[in-house]
Amino acid sequence: MKPTPILDTIKCPEDVAKLDSTQRKQLAEEIRDFIVDRVSKNGGHLASSLGVVDLTIALLSEFEPPHDQIVWDVGHQAYAYKLLTGRKDQFETLRQYGGIAGFPKIAESKYDAFGVGHSSTSVSAALGLLRAKKLKNDDGHVIAVIGDGAMTGGMAFEGLNDTGHFSENLTVILNDNQMSIDKNVGGLSRALSNLRSSTRYIKAKSRVERFLLHIPLIGRPIARFIMMIKTWFRLLIRRNVPVIFEDLGFQYFGPFDGHNIDLLRKKLKIAKAINGPVLIHIVTKKGKGYPLAEENPSSYHGVSPFDRETGVKPSSTRTFTNCFSDSVVRIGKEHEEVVAICAAMMTSTGLANFRKNMKLRFFDVGIAEEHAVTMAAGMAVNGFVPVVALYSTFAQRAYDQLLHDVCLQDLHMVLALDRAGIVGADGMTHQGIYDISMMLSMPNVTLLSPCNFAELDRMLEYAVADAKGLVAVRYPRGGQCEILEKIPSDDGIGPRVIREGEDVAILSLGVMCEQALLAASELEKNDIHARVIDVRCVKPCDIETWKELLSGITKIATIEDGIAQSGFGSYLLTLLEEAGEMSRITHFHIFGVSDHPLVAGNRKLLLEKEGMDEKTIEKTILSWF
Repeated sequence: MKPTPILDTIKCPEDVAKLDSTQRKQLAEEIRDFIVDRVSKNGGHLASSLGVVDLTIALLSEFEPPHDQIVWDVGHQAYAYKLLTGRKDQFETLRQYGGIAGFPKIAESKYDAFGVGHSSTSVSAALGLLRAKKLKNDDGHVIAVIGDGAMTGGMAFEGLNDTGHFSENLTVILNDNQMSIDKNVGGLSRALSNLRSSTRYIKAKSRVERFLLHIPLIGRPIARFIMMIKTWFRLLIRRNVPVIFEDLGFQYFGPFDGHNIDLLRKKLKIAKAINGPVLIHIVTKKGKGYPLAEENPSSYHGVSPFDRETGVKPSSTRTFTNCFSDSVVRIGKEHEEVVAICAAMMTSTGLANFRKNMKLRFFDVGIAEEHAVTMAAGMAVNGFVPVVALYSTFAQRAYDQLLHDVCLQDLHMVLALDRAGIVGADGMTHQGIYDISMMLSMPNVTLLSPCNFAELDRMLEYAVADAKGLVAVRYPRGGQCEILEKIPSDDGIGPRVIREGEDVAILSLGVMCEQALLAASELEKNDIHARVIDVRCVKPCDIETWKELLSGITKIATIEDGIAQSGFGSYLLTLLEEAGEMSRITHFHIFGVSDHPLVAGNRKLLLEKEGMDEKTIEKTILSWF
């Protein structure tokens, strides 16, 4: 890594504001080199963070956090912000257990105005911060930075609509990293843009408006007529500019080069002087400064450690997502009524091959999980079987749609929940530990949890061809270990014994079968014979089947990669109590995630910290004897 003499002097945002133009440009180069070096070692979100380095420097040159508050949508792009707000020395701990988070986090720094991780929340959060400031007579500015991808989420427009309707003094920066600046806008449009982006114009405009509004009878009609002429003229000469933002009540400026720090500072200075909502549209390049990421930004969105000279190499390890991809293509070819839907994550969820083979039956709706689910419900009504592929953590965004539009109408839909369970480095906003609790609370739901690839393939076939209602299939990030691969499949979908024993029963969900089987092997050394049961079908839960499987057993342990207090274990416990079975049970323990945010860390470490590893299971069961 190259020396970082300027970055080394930055301890807080005030230090950025003291730099001159040349120093700011050098700082941008140093930050990019520093981020590439650290992310190549620890992994993280690279391309998006590299794209907003110049914007971050401009923001901290013109605004004064924490008095001024900056909200980063999603937070993938906040690495430069962390570096410039006193966290450079901690940066090597990024996304590690006990280290700094991969996203802005209120508890981590006074400069992080709002915790994020999911998309399209920035405008609403920023508006809330601004309104609270007004109530406290705080004159600080509030800025929301939102990407063009996040702008596809409906919540973003709810926030924009509210802000524009009440003419709040909010600055929204639209970071557009998909399009290039339009060269055909024309000289007149550029001249008008420069005029409208000047402080003199803004002050003169305000004076004229105030003067007209104070003229009795004719003042307001004249003001409205001028606005009408202005709108007509704007539409005539700026056909390629997204004037929808002005229709929502914002003063729109752009598009501008998002890598020109001096230009950005000028526009931000103007935004501070405007009374009312402003939207500044900038164009940036994902992966800016690292050629490999510039050429293929999608491969450098979220990365594991890599060699910075040769770049990211495709993984040769087969994963559950790969298995889902192959299965859904096969099933789609066999069943013409199957359609596949994703929310801006076609490759990540494994639907790229489905699109390649059955393009007309594939739909990417953008970052809009709510819309994806309700659209799927509409397709189900008209005879199709939608397979909606979402990360477990993002499915939470569509809770109401799953309940109201799918479950209450008992429509047949398949929900593929990728990254279910403990996912590790992305931290508390991305852990897939809430889906079990969510699905258990809904009617007309079948929730399946495969322990290996073969079971996932078979469950997807069942979900499409044989099931009714909403069928959710949850599976983890990563691959299957050798122990899981050896677990045979059968023709059933309900719970089954995968290891015989008569002293204690260990009931495991999905890939937690690994920990259950390892614990059972160790217990065997102490002459304790554990019956290991692969739950498979979390819901519905046939109590008669469970009474038979647990026959003769008085000691029971359940293990699941979800919230212990509201998951399968507590669900089964209630059913056993209702069936009068608990009178003979002497021990019942639920291994799962405690009721607290689960921070970043590798999966093995987090299992140990949560007391869900095989050694803790063994130790707990041994204490019963």
